[in-house]
Amino acid sequence: MAYRSPGKGYADVADHFRTRIKNGDLAPGDSLPSVTEIRDQFDVAAKTVSRALGVLKTEGLVTSRGSLGTVVAKSSLVITGADRLNRMARNGLRYAPGETSTGHRVLRRSVYDAEVCKALDLEPGDEAIVRIRVFQQDNRPTSVGVSVYPPHTVSAVPELAEDVRMTQQFNELYSERTGQEVTKGQRLAYARQASQDELDALDIPAPPHVAVAVIVTTVTFHDDERPLGYWEDVYAPGSKVPLSE
Repeated sequence: MAYRSPGKGYADVADHFRTRIKNGDLAPGDSLPSVTEIRDQFDVAAKTVSRALGVLKTEGLVTSRGSLGTVVAKSSLVITGADRLNRMARNGLRYAPGETSTGHRVLRRSVYDAEVCKALDLEPGDEAIVRIRVFQQDNRPTSVGVSVYPPHTVSAVPELAEDVRMTQQFNELYSERTGQEVTKGQRLAYARQASQDELDALDIPAPPHVAVAVIVTTVTFHDDERPLGYWEDVYAPGSKVPLSE
């Protein structure tokens, strides 16, 4: 019967550096430790280190650069809003290196989208606060983030209705003020046709009669009693989105 021997394997080593790159702890152009240093850090063989680095190169996360050794490549990865929340909780970084956001809007809207109504237990036509922003990497649009909050969430966190960038995440504010833990539901990913607003936000030129497929990820936040928020991220065609467990 096959089994895994004790200690770290190449997958563990690769995951360690993958996570640091994804979190923004290692920026494009930063050097990874030498093979010898990685061997000592994880107590593994040189072959294990080489295999781990090979995995990261295959994923496009690192590249070899002569005397500099292995360096972080200019990443094409675009993380989900939920992963962005996790990163902020770990290291306080709102943006990855080279990343910004623009087009921030806060709207009070009647909600008719069936998916959103189902996720938030809303009746069609109920009002909610909708927050929209466009994320960019090196001045190139990569994703549109949309978050929808029902009235009871906004009552606890009125900052959600203010047309300004929030400096603290809604889940932290909600927990502080209500004493209830906020949990993330199952993340879902699917493809659909982009709307014209999404094409414009992502700078995708397309004739009106041409359908453009985009990848969408969604997640719903809850407390112990009811849903609190629905997040949707829409990614530009060709984006690579790492899906964590």
